[in-house]
Amino acid sequence: MSADRPVTLAVVIGAHGVTGEVRLKVFTGDLAAYKVLNGGALTLKSARPGSNGTIARFAEVTDRNAAEAMRGTELTVPRSALPPLAEGEYYHADLMGLAVVSTDGEAIGTVVAIDDFGAGDVIEIERPDGKRFMAPMNADAVPEWDAARLVLSADFVA
Repeated sequence: MSADRPVTLAVVIGAHGVTGEVRLKVFTGDLAAYKVLNGGALTLKSARPGSNGTIARFAEVTDRNAAEAMRGTELTVPRSALPPLAEGEYYHADLMGLAVVSTDGEAIGTVVAIDDFGAGDVIEIERPDGKRFMAPMNADAVPEWDAARLVLSADFVA
């Protein structure tokens, strides 16, 4: 994965109040650790929990109209800005789009989604014919992966 590829940390879901704050759906544990977003276009001044998402203020957004205009805007940082990972850890962005092969060497498809229904991550794989299936993202189902491919145990191939 390219170190400069943008990774989405949050998305603006609406305005909050009249002074330019926005409500965010956040995909990271600590958005406040990233002050410069979207290639320098946005500067995060503050972020706090709200009843319907995180409430954030950006230096460049000063009124409700500007905040409303941001609805749907993805907030990104370069992949290189993310903290390094320990062995066996991964960022969802690193798995998306990976080619999937079975432990038997068969080309299976591509990772198209990652969900967590409460018991750990589940990857969704799309076959070349468009059909999809899911497999757990654990050591039994996925014995290895790297920047080029994800290996799925043949026992989990649907």
